[in-house]
Amino acid sequence: MIWSPALTLSVCSLACGDVEGRLTALFTRVQTIQKKAGPFDLLLCVGEFFGSTPEAEAEWQQYKTGAKKAPVHTYILGAASQKAAKSFPSADGCELADNITYLGRRGVFTGVSGLQIAYVSGREALQEPAPAHCFTSKDLSALVAPLTGGSKFRGVDVLLTSQWPRGVWQYGNPPEVNTKFCGSDSVADLADHLKPRYHFAALEGAHYERLPYRNHVILQENAQHVSRFIALAAVGNPAKKKYLYAFNIVPMKTMEPSELVKQPQDVTENPYRRTAKDKPKTGFNATPEEPAGQFFFDLSQKQGAGFRGRGRKRHSDEDGRGREQQQPQPTGPCWFCLASPQVEKHLVISIGTHCYLALAKGSLTPHHMLILPIGHYQSVVELSSEVLLEMEKYKSALKSFYKSKGERCVLFERNYRSQHLQLQVVPVPLDRCTTEDIKEAFMVQAQEQQMEMMEIPEHTDLKQIAPPGTPYFYVELDSGEKLYYRIQKHFPLQFGREVLASEALLNIPTRADWRECKQSREEEEASCKQLRDDFQPYDFAWED
Repeated sequence: MIWSPALTLSVCSLACGDVEGRLTALFTRVQTIQKKAGPFDLLLCVGEFFGSTPEAEAEWQQYKTGAKKAPVHTYILGAASQKAAKSFPSADGCELADNITYLGRRGVFTGVSGLQIAYVSGREALQEPAPAHCFTSKDLSALVAPLTGGSKFRGVDVLLTSQWPRGVWQYGNPPEVNTKFCGSDSVADLADHLKPRYHFAALEGAHYERLPYRNHVILQENAQHVSRFIALAAVGNPAKKKYLYAFNIVPMKTMEPSELVKQPQDVTENPYRRTAKDKPKTGFNATPEEPAGQFFFDLSQKQGAGFRGRGRKRHSDEDGRGREQQQPQPTGPCWFCLASPQVEKHLVISIGTHCYLALAKGSLTPHHMLILPIGHYQSVVELSSEVLLEMEKYKSALKSFYKSKGERCVLFERNYRSQHLQLQVVPVPLDRCTTEDIKEAFMVQAQEQQMEMMEIPEHTDLKQIAPPGTPYFYVELDSGEKLYYRIQKHFPLQFGREVLASEALLNIPTRADWRECKQSREEEEASCKQLRDDFQPYDFAWED
């Protein structure tokens, strides 16, 4: 989200060990390094980030309130102790302060440069149910399965864990720690499966750079890249052990295979290649309990919430009333809650059980529509599974409808300065431009405005990239490709329309602002009636 492959092939990065609340000491040091060797694109923090002392809390408040700001975009792992768990609002990642982002319990973060960072927060759970600061074998299985399932998987660029992998020192240089009690077998198995080019960990108060190790058996397997494990000490430790590590990395995705698999002279055997009877049972080979696409966080509780519909109804004020306790309510008048007196019902095209379809006010094209939840939800990532399922049905119906008209559709959502989810669905004639043209237009115009738009990996859920509360802009192309921008500040509200209205796509720049495209109520009613009639053969809501 913050690095630009158009400017450089490599991502200039910093990794840090346990911060333990010493934010000013860390960021002062980072600024010094920035002047000497920067600029750096990102800072990755492993181990405990927050401290428990009053001084640490006071220091954090300065960053939380904006009085101070991290000098580089900082990504942190979650709590590794019960005491630190209170500093994290939930298991889902989120922005904690300006330039400081909590990645989440587990997941994969991919920038548009192609750099892929896998991560797991906390320590290995020793009991069930697992405490908030721990992970389980189920977490690791759900992380590994989708990544390694494809035939093209070669490894990840970076792996972040707080705990060390047990046995990483085998065949290598010895660390200055008590190896009898150090590390996690599950983290070792995770590293063995994911084959990270860099693996960072902390918690042991030691700095340890292991000799690089190979990920293949010589003469028995094709050559693969090497892995480097680096453990970092705590910020400001009295022994002055190394707690910051700077590295440049070219994303694996963009490298030539011959360059990627080059072996350094000091490479060793893989420390995790143990016999089957010695390997821990981590559950990696068991069938994952979660769908393959859901591999970032455990969202089962949130996904279970939703309406308990009793057949299809045409009026939202009856749907699920009193049954959905967690259903958010608008804090004031809402123009898009279907039960609201403010909603312009003459624009409605179709009403389902949980969602409805409406003509976009000031539409870009005559077939420009909105998919909206009947209940009050702010963004796609907050939808219950039932609402999300029906939204997908509307998407599918619209794609079929547009196809019959010789059009492909582009969907986008702006979760910023809005209170009710509006999923914009804009058709583009097939003969105007290709899907690749549309993708390029969004990427180029975002870059022109200094916005780093990333491509969300296939089968990855938007909820895993943008936890509830995260401001973002999201695009879905007819090919299934998804683009995402984590909004920082000063986002152009009409950005989605401006890109589609541009000369490269629809070539209707005067219609970029919806306020310039308003119709009279009579014109809106006529347009809506025509569209409703045209769409009816594709409208599943008429089936009952």
